[in-house]
Amino acid sequence: MNVIICFLFFFFFQAEDGIRDAQESRGLGDVYKRQYQRRVRGLRHKEMSSSNEQAVEAIPPLLTSLHAKYVLHQKEMKDTFEYWVTEHLRLAGVYWGLCTMHLLREPDAMDPKEVSHYVLSCQHPDGGFGGNVNHDPHITYTLYAVQCLAMCDKLHLLDHDRVVQWVVSMQQPDGSFAGDKWGEIDTRFSYCGLSCLRLLNQLEKANVPQAVAFVASCQNFDGGFGCIPGAETHAAQVFVCVGALAITESLHVVDAELLGWWLAERQTPTGGLNGRPEKLPDVCYSWWVLSAITILKKLHWIDKQALEKFVLSAQDPDDGGIADRPEDAADIFHTFFGIAGLSLMGNDALEPVDPVFALPTKLTKELGVYSGDGELW
Repeated sequence: MNVIICFLFFFFFQAEDGIRDAQESRGLGDVYKRQYQRRVRGLRHKEMSSSNEQAVEAIPPLLTSLHAKYVLHQKEMKDTFEYWVTEHLRLAGVYWGLCTMHLLREPDAMDPKEVSHYVLSCQHPDGGFGGNVNHDPHITYTLYAVQCLAMCDKLHLLDHDRVVQWVVSMQQPDGSFAGDKWGEIDTRFSYCGLSCLRLLNQLEKANVPQAVAFVASCQNFDGGFGCIPGAETHAAQVFVCVGALAITESLHVVDAELLGWWLAERQTPTGGLNGRPEKLPDVCYSWWVLSAITILKKLHWIDKQALEKFVLSAQDPDDGGIADRPEDAADIFHTFFGIAGLSLMGNDALEPVDPVFALPTKLTKELGVYSGDGELW
């Protein structure tokens, strides 16, 4: 194949330091619980956006055409150092770029035939997909493959049973999912496995009650979730756990008030969101936090105007793309999650995105997996 689609970034959910480290939960539990009671009472009686002075300032426009140009330019960067050191992430980049183009309402700008050909070339004989051609299969990349083929309307080219068999083989007796044959356990992989099966309409092939029980065992005193039982709460892990519970119709497991408070507390004075207390804000949390809080129907607890300003201020006005925060260099990962976050906030220039599946809402409706109420998504 003459043209190999390439994109840049680090790793699924590796938005900041420490996300993949299994750390014991820590913090002032009693103080948190007292703060929670006061904070929720306040949030119930006001919209945060009404009094934020930063939101009064002019909000930069969304540079849709420039972002589309930026995404499409990525495949021309084969002579760069970044291209070669991110070889193992190629399929992830294809998903980030393709979904960005769909949300920008240019779904055919990346040739569906070319994309699907590349995606299928990443499939391993055992049914799973690797991050690039001839790479070992991993459950994260298997989800990316299914998502990409769905956006290209090419799911019929996939041997569903072979993929499902591989995904189900990753589920462990305790309900958790391993990422690959080497056995790493993480709630990210629970989400990836359950999402794959739901998109392929074979969720019943998994042990759903055990999967839900494992996710529930990763819940912490602050209402959030970690990567394994006892691990620190992180906003990206919150998304995968809330997403997994939404897919399995098990949101009753979540304390929506407590977790909604924790997610709302991720907003910093800059308007941006962080992933854990005392961390810097990062554009990618415009997805991790907003998706979860949207599913919990607490989006009004976030100052959307201030957050929108933060995300749009991180745009590159010359070459397009969105960075992790203003004044930094843009990359495809933050471009996608910035656009997705803006979509969740109802930006009129963008296609609505499904907070559960990270796919265009109109596609999840076509696939029969949409679970929104028509109001928030």
